[in-house]
Amino acid sequence: MSGLFILFSNAATGCVRTLLFLFLVFRLLPSEKPMGKKPVIMILSGIIVISGLLTITGPSDFYRVLSETIYLVVCASRLQGSETRISLFLGIFYEIALSFWQFLTAAWLGVFFHSPAFLDYGTINGQSAVCLFHVLLAAAILYFWRHSDLTVKKTYRPALVIVLTGFFAVVTLSQQSSVTIADDTLGMWTILAVVLMMSLLVFNINRQYEIEKELADLKSAQAELLEHDYTTLNHVYSVNAKLFHDFHNHMGALRQLLSHKKLEEAIQYLDELQSPLGDISDTLWTGHETIDYLINSKAQTAASNGIQYQIQVEFPRHTNLKSADLCAILGNLLDNALEAAAQMPEGKERFVRLMVRRINQMLIIKVENSFYVPPALKNGSLKTSKKENGLHGWGIKSACAAAEKYDGTLQTSYSDNIFRAVVTLSYQGVST
Repeated sequence: MSGLFILFSNAATGCVRTLLFLFLVFRLLPSEKPMGKKPVIMILSGIIVISGLLTITGPSDFYRVLSETIYLVVCASRLQGSETRISLFLGIFYEIALSFWQFLTAAWLGVFFHSPAFLDYGTINGQSAVCLFHVLLAAAILYFWRHSDLTVKKTYRPALVIVLTGFFAVVTLSQQSSVTIADDTLGMWTILAVVLMMSLLVFNINRQYEIEKELADLKSAQAELLEHDYTTLNHVYSVNAKLFHDFHNHMGALRQLLSHKKLEEAIQYLDELQSPLGDISDTLWTGHETIDYLINSKAQTAASNGIQYQIQVEFPRHTNLKSADLCAILGNLLDNALEAAAQMPEGKERFVRLMVRRINQMLIIKVENSFYVPPALKNGSLKTSKKENGLHGWGIKSACAAAEKYDGTLQTSYSDNIFRAVVTLSYQGVST
């Protein structure tokens, strides 16, 4: 065949394989950067150059696959931001899978047409098999393009079915007589089919482990995030209880001061009595201690930072909503809103608006705030802007986990320097 045609075919098929790999990495693995057009064009240009050099120099298939694997792993880990270990794992087994299915395509075309020429990629029949295989890959790219909601969980079973089908296809090749294939070749591809199945199982086990580890970390972080608010709340109410316990003693002391017309001393004494109640003054009594405390304490934080704090609360009584979950949702949303509003420069409007409404059996919690620095995103989700280590970044995750317990959702959006977080919860009334 013409060397120019082979050169063009290798470049085109290389682009298809690379593009599919990028779709797999960006859709199935965590990434820190979006897949922009410019990086994709650069990557495809690189694979065209590599394919051209490999076609001219004419190395064996092993070195061609090795070179392409290294290039894909480097692109995924450097340009896309994926973890190198996972990118290397995916790159190696991706190339093995492509080589395996390209061989199966050519072999079964040879069986169907009774022609071993399909296994020789230097012939017209061989190139036809290669083109057909990459047309199928292009169809897979189109499928990924149209289904933006694909996750590892959704693709695991179809991938396992494909691998098992390949295993039975290569085993069946040993039973046909239309095309002669060396036993060593069939044995090699059979072993690789088993390796592919094992790699898929290992990948899924690793994914399950990462999910369970993140859930464990989330529960631990959520407990620490709630500890401070509950400790402070208990302290405030204990001080309040002590004050009322000693009420008759305070009244006697005040009566003594007033009977001797010591007004200044009496006023000072009242100020001293009132100071422990400062933390719970101006409370919006919703009937729920946790909500009352959170709203009031965040109002004091807003006042100290010059932030306008607007509140509209309509909270249902006697529901199955647990205090810990409400604290995780409302506390984290208000903390994030106050922190963002406090970053507004002097002269700019600083505000936080809280609205809690009930609609039938749904509770809607909406928090709006002004912001100066746009929120950072990672994988389409909010990412903490803090540089310190610790619990930063768990707030939104903790709120989402709490909302999911009540078939709820947490949605965020921003425009015109206003950030919005809306939580919807389904609740049920409980008897008292």
